[in-house]
Amino acid sequence: MSATLKVNGQVMTTKGVPNDTPLLWVLREELGLTGVKYGCGAGVCGACTVTIDDVAVRACVTSLEEALGKSVVTIEAVTASRSNPVQAAWIAEEVPQCGYCQPGMVMATIGLLKANPDPTDAEIDEAITNICRCGTYPQIRLAIHRAARAMAAAKA
Repeated sequence: MSATLKVNGQVMTTKGVPNDTPLLWVLREELGLTGVKYGCGAGVCGACTVTIDDVAVRACVTSLEEALGKSVVTIEAVTASRSNPVQAAWIAEEVPQCGYCQPGMVMATIGLLKANPDPTDAEIDEAITNICRCGTYPQIRLAIHRAARAMAAAKA
Protein backbone atom coordinates (compact mmCIF):
# COMPACT_ATOMS: atom_id res chain seq x y z
CA MET A 1 0.00 0.00 0.00
CA SER A 2 1.44 3.37 -0.98
CA ALA A 3 0.12 6.90 -0.86
CA THR A 4 1.21 10.00 -2.70
CA LEU A 5 1.03 13.35 -0.94
CA LYS A 6 1.88 16.88 -1.94
CA VAL A 7 3.88 18.21 1.01
CA ASN A 8 5.61 21.58 1.00
CA GLY A 9 5.20 21.78 -2.76
CA GLN A 10 6.80 18.40 -3.44
CA VAL A 11 5.18 15.11 -4.30
CA MET A 12 6.12 12.52 -1.68
CA THR A 13 5.24 8.84 -1.52
CA THR A 14 4.77 6.62 1.50
CA LYS A 15 4.91 2.85 1.37
CA GLY A 16 3.09 0.43 3.62
CA VAL A 17 1.31 3.10 5.65
CA PRO A 18 -2.39 2.48 6.32
CA ASN A 19 -4.67 5.33 5.23
CA ASP A 20 -6.02 5.73 8.77
CA THR A 21 -2.57 6.56 10.16
CA PRO A 22 -2.50 10.03 11.74
CA LEU A 23 -0.89 12.53 9.39
CA LEU A 24 1.43 13.55 12.23
CA TRP A 25 3.18 10.18 12.18
CA VAL A 26 3.31 10.06 8.39
CA LEU A 27 5.01 13.47 8.30
CA ARG A 28 7.43 12.75 11.16
CA GLU A 29 8.24 9.07 10.80
CA GLU A 30 7.77 8.38 7.10
CA LEU A 31 8.77 11.72 5.56
CA GLY A 32 11.24 12.99 8.18
CA LEU A 33 9.48 16.31 8.75
CA THR A 34 10.13 16.60 12.47
CA GLY A 35 9.13 20.25 12.79
CA VAL A 36 5.62 18.89 13.28
CA LYS A 37 5.55 18.16 17.01
CA TYR A 38 3.66 15.58 19.05
CA GLY A 39 1.98 17.16 22.03
CA CYS A 40 -1.26 15.67 23.30
CA GLY A 41 -2.35 13.30 20.53
CA ALA A 42 -5.95 14.48 20.95
CA GLY A 43 -6.02 17.60 18.78
CA VAL A 44 -6.10 19.93 21.77
CA CYS A 45 -2.65 21.47 22.22
CA GLY A 46 -1.87 22.41 18.60
CA ALA A 47 1.81 21.46 18.58
CA CYS A 48 1.12 19.36 15.48
CA THR A 49 -0.64 22.07 13.46
CA VAL A 50 -0.06 22.08 9.70
CA THR A 51 -2.12 23.52 6.88
CA ILE A 52 -4.05 21.48 4.37
CA ASP A 53 -5.20 23.56 1.41
CA ASP A 54 -4.43 26.70 3.49
CA VAL A 55 -6.59 25.61 6.45
CA ALA A 56 -4.90 24.96 9.80
CA VAL A 57 -5.51 21.41 11.03
CA ARG A 58 -4.22 19.28 13.87
CA ALA A 59 -2.15 16.53 12.25
CA CYS A 60 -2.51 14.16 15.21
CA VAL A 61 -6.26 13.79 14.57
CA THR A 62 -6.15 14.07 10.77
CA SER A 63 -5.69 10.82 8.87
CA LEU A 64 -3.39 10.29 5.93
CA GLU A 65 -6.51 9.63 3.86
CA GLU A 66 -7.89 13.10 4.66
CA ALA A 67 -4.73 14.67 3.22
CA LEU A 68 -4.63 12.72 -0.03
CA GLY A 69 -5.04 14.91 -3.10
CA LYS A 70 -4.54 18.09 -1.08
CA SER A 71 -1.63 20.42 -0.41
CA VAL A 72 -0.02 19.93 3.01
CA VAL A 73 2.34 22.59 4.34
CA THR A 74 4.54 22.15 7.40
CA ILE A 75 6.80 24.53 9.30
CA GLU A 76 9.76 23.33 7.23
CA ALA A 77 8.38 25.11 4.16
CA VAL A 78 7.79 28.30 6.12
CA THR A 79 11.22 28.51 7.67
CA ALA A 80 13.25 27.36 4.68
CA SER A 81 13.46 30.75 3.00
CA ARG A 82 13.20 32.94 6.11
CA SER A 83 10.99 35.27 4.08
CA ASN A 84 7.57 34.44 5.51
CA PRO A 85 5.99 37.50 7.19
CA VAL A 86 4.70 35.38 10.08
CA GLN A 87 8.18 34.07 10.80
CA ALA A 88 9.61 37.59 10.55
CA ALA A 89 6.96 38.90 12.96
CA TRP A 90 7.68 36.05 15.39
CA ILE A 91 11.35 37.04 15.43
CA ALA A 92 10.66 40.78 15.68
CA GLU A 93 8.28 40.31 18.62
CA GLU A 94 10.61 37.79 20.30
CA VAL A 95 7.77 35.31 20.68
CA PRO A 96 9.57 32.00 21.31
CA GLN A 97 10.56 30.99 24.80
CA CYS A 98 11.06 27.22 24.99
CA GLY A 99 9.90 26.99 21.36
CA TYR A 100 8.14 23.62 21.47
CA CYS A 101 4.72 24.99 20.52
CA GLN A 102 5.99 27.57 18.07
CA PRO A 103 5.88 25.54 14.82
CA GLY A 104 2.21 24.80 15.47
CA MET A 105 1.53 28.41 16.49
CA VAL A 106 3.11 29.72 13.29
CA MET A 107 1.14 27.28 11.14
CA ALA A 108 -2.11 28.14 12.96
CA THR A 109 -1.38 31.83 12.35
CA ILE A 110 -0.75 31.23 8.65
CA GLY A 111 -4.11 29.47 8.42
CA LEU A 112 -5.81 32.30 10.32
CA LEU A 113 -4.32 35.06 8.17
CA LYS A 114 -5.25 33.22 4.99
CA ALA A 115 -8.89 33.13 6.12
CA ASN A 116 -8.91 36.51 7.88
CA PRO A 117 -6.13 38.90 6.80
CA ASP A 118 -6.92 41.50 9.51
CA PRO A 119 -8.14 39.72 12.64
CA THR A 120 -9.17 41.48 15.84
CA ASP A 121 -7.80 40.37 19.19
CA ALA A 122 -11.04 38.47 19.82
CA GLU A 123 -10.77 36.71 16.46
CA ILE A 124 -7.16 35.79 17.19
CA ASP A 125 -8.15 34.38 20.58
CA GLU A 126 -10.94 32.36 18.96
CA ALA A 127 -8.78 31.00 16.12
CA ILE A 128 -5.47 30.40 17.87
CA THR A 129 -6.33 27.76 20.44
CA ASN A 130 -2.85 26.28 20.58
CA ILE A 131 -1.39 25.89 24.05
CA CYS A 132 1.83 27.68 25.02
CA ARG A 133 3.20 26.56 28.38
CA CYS A 134 5.48 29.60 28.48
CA GLY A 135 2.48 31.93 28.21
CA THR A 136 3.72 34.06 25.33
CA TYR A 137 0.17 34.86 24.23
CA PRO A 138 0.61 38.68 24.37
CA GLN A 139 3.67 38.45 22.10
CA ILE A 140 1.87 36.00 19.83
CA ARG A 141 -1.01 38.44 19.42
CA LEU A 142 1.43 41.30 18.65
CA ALA A 143 3.24 39.11 16.12
CA ILE A 144 -0.01 38.17 14.40
CA HIS A 145 -0.97 41.84 14.03
CA ARG A 146 2.55 42.65 12.75
CA ALA A 147 2.38 39.85 10.20
CA ALA A 148 -1.09 40.97 9.08
CA ARG A 149 0.21 44.52 8.51
CA ALA A 150 3.25 43.24 6.60
CA MET A 151 1.09 41.03 4.40
CA ALA A 152 -1.32 43.91 3.69
CA ALA A 153 1.58 46.24 2.84
CA ALA A 154 3.03 43.64 0.46
CA LYS A 155 -0.29 43.45 -1.40
CA ALA A 156 -0.63 47.24 -1.70
